[in-house]
Amino acid sequence: MDIEQGKAAVRFARSAVEAEVSRSEVGKAPEGPGFSDPRGAFVTMNTYPGGSLRGCIGYPYPVMPLAKAIEESARSACHDPRFPDLSPEETDGIVVEVTVLTVPEAIPPMPPDVIAESIRIGRDGLMLELAGCRGLFLPQVPVEQGWDVQEYLGFLSMKAGLPYGAWRDPRARLSRFEGEIFSETSPRGDVVRRDAE
Repeated sequence: MDIEQGKAAVRFARSAVEAEVSRSEVGKAPEGPGFSDPRGAFVTMNTYPGGSLRGCIGYPYPVMPLAKAIEESARSACHDPRFPDLSPEETDGIVVEVTVLTVPEAIPPMPPDVIAESIRIGRDGLMLELAGCRGLFLPQVPVEQGWDVQEYLGFLSMKAGLPYGAWRDPRARLSRFEGEIFSETSPRGDVVRRDAE
């Protein structure tokens, strides 16, 4: 996506967040091939200026047009089960971020050390599935947390509700994806493209 599409994506996500918490109509969805094509997307809300996570929900697979994925993700992020529901008063104190995903690709079975060597922090988002449990981290998460690859995989296992080393289980299915990240610099402020790295 170019920066103009990124700005439109974030502004639409912000519109959907504010519509959800105020129980009003969401603004007009952005149009064009970039938004009508099926894409995976996540909407993240962070406190401003503190930068603490306030909600993050999305669709890893391209199951609906991007505009719809952004709207649904933004609405759902207001009710992220890890936090209290977002209140209308909080919208002045959050920044909204949209991550548009590539299609997740399975990492073929190989020894755990080889898997770890193939993962690049800042480029690869990861998804882990094992025993009916699933966890996902966007590419920016290990950068923001200062994790190395082993920590990234360990905390991914825990995000899935599994033991820290569960990613090493031969039955574990790992997938990787990349993301284009667009974020407000301040509440309702400028939108910039940012690298996970």
